[in-house]
Amino acid sequence: MVALMWASEVVDVIAGHRLDRLGIEPRETDGLIGVVTAPFLHGGFGHLISNTLPFATMGLVIAFQGAARVLAVTGLVALVSGLGAWLLGEEGTVHIGASGVVFGYATYLVARGFFNRDAMEIGIGAVVAIVWGGALTGGLLPEEGISWQSHVFGAIGGLIAAQVFARKREGGRTSASPA
Repeated sequence: MVALMWASEVVDVIAGHRLDRLGIEPRETDGLIGVVTAPFLHGGFGHLISNTLPFATMGLVIAFQGAARVLAVTGLVALVSGLGAWLLGEEGTVHIGASGVVFGYATYLVARGFFNRDAMEIGIGAVVAIVWGGALTGGLLPEEGISWQSHVFGAIGGLIAAQVFARKREGGRTSASPA
């Protein structure tokens, strides 16, 4: 996914940033395509670089649960983040970037240990909170040119993913035993 983000940005630069128009356009039917494309589009290499390290690092941690898990978490988070930006974004704007997914990954990693009642996962969540907590908390506040909607709904998507993908135990309740 990281390679696709970088390749997309190279093509976007060559194309005079025309790909960025494929981002999320709030409440425009055509803008719904951005729910799928926006995480792969960025407003320049600086924007891409700021998303690459946390996306790759947290994505790799999630991928330890398997390729299917990281794809499922990514899909759910991107959907919730994208729809939130589409519903609540400011009219006339275009939302691009993987930061909604980054916020979702962080929230997923912080919350999953509590849903699974797993000390190691809680520890991983604590490390995520310590390393990226300040940047993530600041990104939830409205700021000109920053899609706080993508961030907030990405975090909500991560919380939903942690609940949906929690390990099950007898009786349908979550458990700390391996699935």
